[in-house]
Amino acid sequence: MPRQLRIQYPGALYHVTARGNRRENIVDDDGDREMLLATLAETCKKTGWEVLAWVIMDNHYHWLLRTPKPNLVAGMSWFQSTYTQRYNARHRAWGHLFGGRYKAIPVQSQASGGGDYLKTLMDYIHLNPVRAKMVDPKSGLGLMDYHWSSLAQGYALPPGKRSKRKWLNVEEGLKAFDLPDTVAGRRRFIERLEARVGKEERKECGLPAEDVCKGGQSTLRRGWFWGTQAFEEWLRGKVRESGARPTGRALRTSAESRACHDEEEAEQVVRDGMESLHLTATELKATAGSDPRKVAIARVVHQKTAVSRQWTAARLEMRSAMNVCQQIKRLKTGQLKLPSETKQWLSTIDP
Repeated sequence: MPRQLRIQYPGALYHVTARGNRRENIVDDDGDREMLLATLAETCKKTGWEVLAWVIMDNHYHWLLRTPKPNLVAGMSWFQSTYTQRYNARHRAWGHLFGGRYKAIPVQSQASGGGDYLKTLMDYIHLNPVRAKMVDPKSGLGLMDYHWSSLAQGYALPPGKRSKRKWLNVEEGLKAFDLPDTVAGRRRFIERLEARVGKEERKECGLPAEDVCKGGQSTLRRGWFWGTQAFEEWLRGKVRESGARPTGRALRTSAESRACHDEEEAEQVVRDGMESLHLTATELKATAGSDPRKVAIARVVHQKTAVSRQWTAARLEMRSAMNVCQQIKRLKTGQLKLPSETKQWLSTIDP
């Protein structure tokens, strides 16, 4: 079956979701949930992503995120594989954790006339625990009793207490509802959601009216975009620019989008590092894979981009992806000592 096209462009908004393999859990305890959020935070640091809303359920997650650069595919590849490795290591497991491909549905931004779509999606994400019976007002549990969402860990908190989640853009999320980032504004945001919990049926809570009428199988859950018809036509134009043929409502193709710029960014990091550390192309080939200058550059590459370790190993002549991983770990743990010039350069890049 042909794969759905990943449409990438600067400033894109996406509703991203992924389920566990065979619908099994992707988190088993709070340690896993913290690990998933830490991996998302690393991904955001590498890619520059901004998250407007998120929720972690037992067997799946939902994110509403913006990609300032067209790097969704590279970032998601790093996130899914890295979290899977960490989960398997923690639980002494092996094999796939996520079932199939993640979904990434382009969302129309408020600036382009998609304010209602953006607000609907934010509510849909935050009300997910209600539909999953993890929040039940009849048992005395409200939305704020569910800790693992951006509602409890973001929108309910003042800016000073959100420093741990710098990648979460609460201010913009509140602005979408014409609310200020103040005590009163945040309270109104939460009270509005709690009112929906009390008024709507559990299975339909957070779904737009048109999806309720159609059994929840059309636009928000099964569509390939979330926005107006004008937004659909604009997206189809983006697809044509990528060289694909946008035919049919499903908009499917056998090729991934080619608009990912992470390798270009990584290449620029390598060039800047080589110039600053006086590492010539000849030395790059002649020196060992554990050369401190190479390792310092590799660390910056993987902090600022989502390229694979295979790419870094080949570009910096570091033998293998495993060696790149080991050398970066040695640097982080202090086992690898850096010359003063290299240490100074690294401090200016990653203070």
